[in-house]
Amino acid sequence: MKMRGGPASVYLKIILLIVAFLIAAGTLAYTHSIVNKLKERERQTVELYAGSLEYIARSENPGVDYTFLLDIIKRIDFPLILTDAQDTPVISDEGGIRNLNIDTTLSFEERLIFVKQKIEELKSIHKPIPVYYNDSVLVNKIYYGDSELVNELRYYPYLQILIAVIFILISYTGFSYLKRTEQSNIWVGMAKETAHQLGTPISSLMGWQEILKLNYLSPDKVLDVSEEMKSDLNRLNKIANRFSKIGSKPELKDENVTEIIAKVIEYFNRRLPRTENGVTISIDTETGYYAMINHELFEWVIENLIKNALDAIENKPNGVIAFRLSGQSNYINIEVIDNGKGIDLRRRKDIFRPGYSTKRRGWGLGLSLSKRIIEEYHKGKIFVKNSIINEGTVFNISLRKSTNKSYSRR
Repeated sequence: MKMRGGPASVYLKIILLIVAFLIAAGTLAYTHSIVNKLKERERQTVELYAGSLEYIARSENPGVDYTFLLDIIKRIDFPLILTDAQDTPVISDEGGIRNLNIDTTLSFEERLIFVKQKIEELKSIHKPIPVYYNDSVLVNKIYYGDSELVNELRYYPYLQILIAVIFILISYTGFSYLKRTEQSNIWVGMAKETAHQLGTPISSLMGWQEILKLNYLSPDKVLDVSEEMKSDLNRLNKIANRFSKIGSKPELKDENVTEIIAKVIEYFNRRLPRTENGVTISIDTETGYYAMINHELFEWVIENLIKNALDAIENKPNGVIAFRLSGQSNYINIEVIDNGKGIDLRRRKDIFRPGYSTKRRGWGLGLSLSKRIIEEYHKGKIFVKNSIINEGTVFNISLRKSTNKSYSRR
């Protein structure tokens, strides 16, 4: 079995990393743009406040309405400190200090020290906005910082990226674990499937060997047993060919699908003990439908479906497995019908998943391989068409016809 996808997997990871980097860069750039716009708006508010103070300082009319200044102050939702020209804070002014959360239990001197410390902090954030009298004499300075919204937006994209990275790491770890588990199930299932495939012809050969010992003096019986042994040896060779084709592109040929199914049914009817307990396997058409298929792999699918149906029937009396073929436009529909225990509606997709099995000793690979063979190698479809608990199940295989003609098997 060839292992593929090494370099392609690396390229995919590189592409995903580049895409993730571009998304992160785009998020940072967009948020930075919003932050700059908000900071500019806050600066304009401070400049408007400074302009209002200059207007009041120039005004010589004591009857001027100053309520507009209160409206401006209400708009300030960021730290702001008004000082005189020598950086002494104007604590007594109602609008001189905004959004500093000063502890009211502090004394005046302690509050003054606290505000001066804040002035030093605000200096490192923004240059102060000067307030002039008559455009020449510096009377005040306005120190201000960023609002809580700006601070939150500044760090929000980093938090978002951190959460995304954590989520990706958890997801990657989880998916890697699931992938490893699925691969493990596939390898274990493949090993068991190999043993199971080899088991039937090997058991038959051992039985034929015992029969030869009992009938070595009867040439006719020896020849009959020899033919049966030849059939089982051919089957062993066929099994080897099947496994050699998994993982590589199989060769498709124009084959009689009806005839292939009939031969598989004949093989099961002659060898499986279950058919002696009332289980009948049949095909209800004599029309030979043709499709481009790989003979060995398609046989494997039919065998897996028969085995699945036999497991579903278990010891149920009068068990029935029937194949119904029909041609519709350019497709062949193959229905595999059994009267077994049925499939739970919630599990109809799970049955094709590697490792899934409802059998105590099952390994859940037969239907998964069948789906891969039909859909990936033959570009067809296989699905559960209908299933009723304790009444039975209908699987459907859809294949494209190779020609428009059909032939009788007779």
